Amino acid sequence: MARANSREISSSDAYATAADFEQIFTEDMSGLYLLSFLLTGDRDKAEECFVAGIGESTKGNKVFKEWARSWARRTVIQSAIRLVAPGQRSGSVPRNSAAARAMDSLPLALQAEVCAILELAPLERFVFVMSALERYSDHDCSILLGCAQRDITAARARALQDLGRWLNFEQNETEAGLEDLSVRKSARPVIEMTIARYFATAGWNRSLSL
Repeated sequence: MARANSREISSSDAYATAADFEQIFTEDMSGLYLLSFLLTGDRDKAEECFVAGIGESTKGNKVFKEWARSWARRTVIQSAIRLVAPGQRSGSVPRNSAAARAMDSLPLALQAEVCAILELAPLERFVFVMSALERYSDHDCSILLGCAQRDITAARARALQDLGRWLNFEQNETEAGLEDLSVRKSARPVIEMTIARYFATAGWNRSLSL
């Protein structure tokens, strides 16, 4: 009996608690909020998405502690999908003034890449962030987004093509609000390195956070 109780205690210790997830959302606040903002393209929706991610993560699902951070990011992505429904929308969505203010608060090194990602149509933006930045497989993307894998592949190709066009040439003020962008030879490596580097830090202005 004692041995069985010991196994139960040991097993429960392996799972992340609500307190563990609260700590993750506190420690990774900037990166998780940036993920929310990249997906939704809207400051208010990003905040709603961030809060929903906390609520979903702390529900008491049995998640191994070593997977807790990945699970937290997944809940943010799922919340963003529910809010935006990217598979049912087409065409780019104009950024509102709140999103523009959020852009102004980004580190200068990130503004060009984030601005280009936000110019993508909803499905292309979600697919790019999920597959290129979050490393989700086409299979996982298709399940979460409710699209066929061929649609995921096509959306990613369109995203890379558009990002290459926007980042390889200087933007005028009406397109991106950034007039002094240097010409880049390859969009994908620049974006991936910059965003990945930033996800690893907590340096984003906290005025963007909750």
